[in-house]
Amino acid sequence: MAYPSLSTKNVFSIVPAALHRMKPFSIIGSTACVLFLLCSGCQTASRAPLPEQPTASTTVKLSPGNVIKLTFPGTAELNQAQKIRADGKVSLPLIGEVAAAGKTLPDLQSELARLYKGQLRNNEVLVTLESGTATVIVSGYVSKPGKLSFDRPTTVFQAIMEAGGVTEYGNLGNVRLIRTVSGEQHTQVLNLRSAMSGKTAKVYYVKDGDVIYVAQRFF
Repeated sequence: MAYPSLSTKNVFSIVPAALHRMKPFSIIGSTACVLFLLCSGCQTASRAPLPEQPTASTTVKLSPGNVIKLTFPGTAELNQAQKIRADGKVSLPLIGEVAAAGKTLPDLQSELARLYKGQLRNNEVLVTLESGTATVIVSGYVSKPGKLSFDRPTTVFQAIMEAGGVTEYGNLGNVRLIRTVSGEQHTQVLNLRSAMSGKTAKVYYVKDGDVIYVAQRFF
């Protein structure tokens, strides 16, 4: 026999009318059943699959020390890899020196295509990042303070983990990123606690010469 389904509103409208005809122990038992059914519905909703976490999309800019590979589809003999010099430039055939530091790969690729226009039959140039060596100092309340080198884009949080993570006295909510820009030191205070709590957060990439200091946590 099929029974009509009852909504939560219908259940609460029927129960009061029926309770006065039941014995005390029956009332207690029936009330418990109703509460169990309602709670079961709540538990089922809480077990619904979580939405997928959004992916971070951060554009990394080139910097001195990066090694870039240039591929010329129409002129294979020009294919080469070059390291961006301290002045931020690379020296390329036919067009000479080009500033690369501070630009993204798509930006540099578009600029080279423009500069090679008229120089080659096919002015298309593919630019890829071979390695991006960055040497940073991680100090403060970390397990293994010292100088670390990375050959690929690395976040501040990853650098701290490479230094053994924070000690029991370290404070991920007070991380100082010290960076030298145009001969001046700039300090930014970062809160990286969310990285340990599973929450999404803005990503900060290290650059060559950065100093990362993890402050003390006060109990």
